[in-house]
Amino acid sequence: MLRIHFVDNRQGPVWLADEHFTLGADSRNNLVLDAPGVGAFHAELRQENRFYYLTDLGTPGGTYVNGEKIGEHYQIRSGDRVRLGTLELTIDDPARTGPKVANAPRWLLQVVEGENQGHKYHITGSMTFGRSVKCELCFSDPELSRRHAEFYLKGDNLEVKDLASANGIQVNRQKVIAAVLQPGDLVQLGNTRLLVIGPKVAVPETVDEDATVFMRAADLPAAVAAQPTPPRPATPNPLRTASASGAAPKPPASAASAKKSGSRLGLLLGGLVLVVLAGVIAQRML
Repeated sequence: MLRIHFVDNRQGPVWLADEHFTLGADSRNNLVLDAPGVGAFHAELRQENRFYYLTDLGTPGGTYVNGEKIGEHYQIRSGDRVRLGTLELTIDDPARTGPKVANAPRWLLQVVEGENQGHKYHITGSMTFGRSVKCELCFSDPELSRRHAEFYLKGDNLEVKDLASANGIQVNRQKVIAAVLQPGDLVQLGNTRLLVIGPKVAVPETVDEDATVFMRAADLPAAVAAQPTPPRPATPNPLRTASASGAAPKPPASAASAKKSGSRLGLLLGGLVLVVLAGVIAQRML
């Protein structure tokens, strides 16, 4: 099955699911195109024997494929580039991507409650979900908006986002605006509940803003090892020094002075005694 992509990415890709598919500015077309130079009913695509053929519906500006103006019944192939007015589209066939599809994670949505219960839908690229026939996943659930939500692959992850729907979306009974899906998740859209099936993909942990965060304190300078106080030089003992040298130790200056004063006092007293004795002897002789 072929798929139409918008070169300017104004909307997601559109699958050519019908055998007769019209393109133009009128709202009755299968694919409504709002761009300068696009006619009310500009072109049509028909599927015949598993091949697709594009026909210009007589517009003044014409329809071009790979830069060449076409007329009727022009076979369209994967990789072709189509121009209608100023709008450019590309055509691709996902079944021909071969190794890329085989190596890519396979994500599926299984309906576990609601319309088409039990059916599985393989998610490729970006796929819109809603009541509009322009959605890749079209359901008639009255609780759905025309374009209710979008499922899309981002790397190896499958994500979903709300497209401003009236009733919103829930993932595991929690209302969300957007979410990264994991295998086993249940997605509620209106009365339709979908089970997510796919590979196990690690999701980065979110940081809890309320959690206590321990910060490393500023590093303090390393403590300087205390330097040992050098011992004071011992005062030499004069007695030991004199003994070692064999000489008599010299008395301190204060001791020598006291000894000298004692000697003078002794001589004075001795002199007085002699004077007294001499006086006594003299009296007796008279």
